[in-house]
Amino acid sequence: MHGDTILLMTFVFALVAAFAGGLVARAVRLPPIVGYLLGGLVVSPFTPGFIGDSDAMNQLSEVGVMFMMFSTGLHFSLEDLAEVKGIAVPGAIAQIVLGTIGGCLLGRLFGWTFEAGVMLGLSVSIASTVVLIKNLSDAGLYQSHGGRVATGWLIVEDLATVVILVVLPVVFGPGEVSGPELARGLGEALAKTAAFVALMLVVGSRVLPWLLARIARFCPAELFQLAVVVVALGTAMAASLMFGLSVALGAFLAGVVVSGSKLSHRIAAEAIPFKDLFSIIFFASVGMMVNPVTLAAHAGELSALVILIIVGKWAINMALGPVLSAGLNTTLTVAAGLSQIGEFSFIIGQTGMALGILSADQYSLILGGAVLSIAFNSFAFKTIEPLERAMGSRPWLRSLYERRQLPEEPAREGMADHVVVVGYGHAGRCVTDVLMRLEVPCLVVERDLSTAEEAERDGLHVLVGDAANSDILAHAHLGSARVLVIASHGDAAAEVIAREARAAAPGLRIITRAHDEDAVAELVDAGADEVVRPVLEGGIELMRHALLDLGYRPRQIQEYADELRASGYAALADDSRAARARALERLASSLAEVDLCWIEVAEGAPVAGSTLAEADLRAKTGANAVALRHEGETALFIDATTRLVAGDTVGLIGTCDALDAAARLLGADGAACAGDGTGSADEEACPCGAALL
Repeated sequence: MHGDTILLMTFVFALVAAFAGGLVARAVRLPPIVGYLLGGLVVSPFTPGFIGDSDAMNQLSEVGVMFMMFSTGLHFSLEDLAEVKGIAVPGAIAQIVLGTIGGCLLGRLFGWTFEAGVMLGLSVSIASTVVLIKNLSDAGLYQSHGGRVATGWLIVEDLATVVILVVLPVVFGPGEVSGPELARGLGEALAKTAAFVALMLVVGSRVLPWLLARIARFCPAELFQLAVVVVALGTAMAASLMFGLSVALGAFLAGVVVSGSKLSHRIAAEAIPFKDLFSIIFFASVGMMVNPVTLAAHAGELSALVILIIVGKWAINMALGPVLSAGLNTTLTVAAGLSQIGEFSFIIGQTGMALGILSADQYSLILGGAVLSIAFNSFAFKTIEPLERAMGSRPWLRSLYERRQLPEEPAREGMADHVVVVGYGHAGRCVTDVLMRLEVPCLVVERDLSTAEEAERDGLHVLVGDAANSDILAHAHLGSARVLVIASHGDAAAEVIAREARAAAPGLRIITRAHDEDAVAELVDAGADEVVRPVLEGGIELMRHALLDLGYRPRQIQEYADELRASGYAALADDSRAARARALERLASSLAEVDLCWIEVAEGAPVAGSTLAEADLRAKTGANAVALRHEGETALFIDATTRLVAGDTVGLIGTCDALDAAARLLGADGAACAGDGTGSADEEACPCGAALL
């Protein structure tokens, strides 16, 4: 069979198998990653049935790594890196050293050579950034302080891997290596890395955002999509071909430099479909590399390796927490996120095979350890909350981790009857602007320091930190607050915040927003009283304006809006608190039956030239005249002596029937109003057409 055909079939069968595996995993309440890995195993060369091209899939998975790291860079700014460098840099270095020692000792127990043990140790010490980001996002922890520390930690490990891959051939290559040669190799690696980083930060940060902005302004949407792909993949390949760095690091830095662009959100949206698709291919390709027969033959060694990766690395990171003063929650998040190995471990293992240090069976053992650690890693995140409660309940243990932590800046003492607004983006500003005008005390919780400082300059009380961290919410005085408004992005993070807030303040009103109907149900289950869907509300407003222009009455439009909201907020209908709120909305909307309508006094109308008292509109029609437009000026206070002149426009309020009667009375011949020329003959049509308000 032709090579291209095999590649295409491998790609299609891998996606189908990953899809089926994901469905099965979801049905039995396992993480989708487990299903993707099993899907790859089904089409691997080591299982019966279709034999896929694992080498071709590995190349496709590299694209997934690039897009994942590019997306990470978009959401992980230089300020984030600077913020966590005090923990991430020494922590990553210490963990690499301790993990390498642990793996080397385990290799010696297996009877491996010293060189093979070092390779095993290096493979064990480097975790997968792709797996970490996936699991952090699924757990709603990516934007938390612990998530940023863990991501920064792995970025440092990725940089260290570049140096490791340069040093390995020098140290373990053929022939003896002198000290000067080793120093020269290290110097070249560090110089190339520094040169690329400097080039991206100095030149790329100016050129790439400018280029994308020009393309977005003057080119079609598909060219902008293509530009995003070119930036992500082109920068990654340039890092690899020109500087000898990993494609993951290049893609990450490309994301970092364009994150400062005004188009960063659109860029992220364009990259997400590619990232999601190719990340699934990455996990499927990992499953394709596993040989079950080899792993079964070395089950004891595999078990010991998995214990070292999951339990050993978790213990190492937990031990580093007090030393680095990382805090309990952050330490638990880092320990859970880094208790796995992935793509760089494969690369180190492949380098070991190329140097003749590792055998095929030894490399398969590393692959098996990676697959099992990836499969179990999402479960490690479920232990964070119970372990934090258990460890936090012991003062001596909590003080061990928090002893040098700077406490979060508390809100002003005595704050009560206030509204807590999480996030000071566009939505948060809209809420706080109105609250300030109404002189309602307001507290903003914002994780971005520059944005928080801007909120302070606007005269708001501000709590700097991530609201997904329950320790920060403890300083927001939720027990004495009136309302919590979650205006930050991310349904998963909002769910965490709502759940924590509901546990801390059972009587608190919680308002948040959601992307889709499924998210509405999840947020209601987490404790939200009201959930707004911005996309749905925007559609309702578009519908409202369109129907107003077509001459429909507000009462009719409100009925359609109620129907759309009922279908879009089905989950809220099952919640008693939300049901009461919706009932009040329906009561208020029923007042729309009384409309305000502007009707022009026609030439020859029976009431033209009469005063309001003489016309006696209220007695004859049931409508009340409340305003008058005369010669371009509007009078809002009119009385019985006001005279109706042909060409004037009268503002009337009343029911539909009353307004119909008023339209006939103000018409040229007393006949029914013909509307606004839309041709609608419906008995519900507006008598004054587009003038209806």
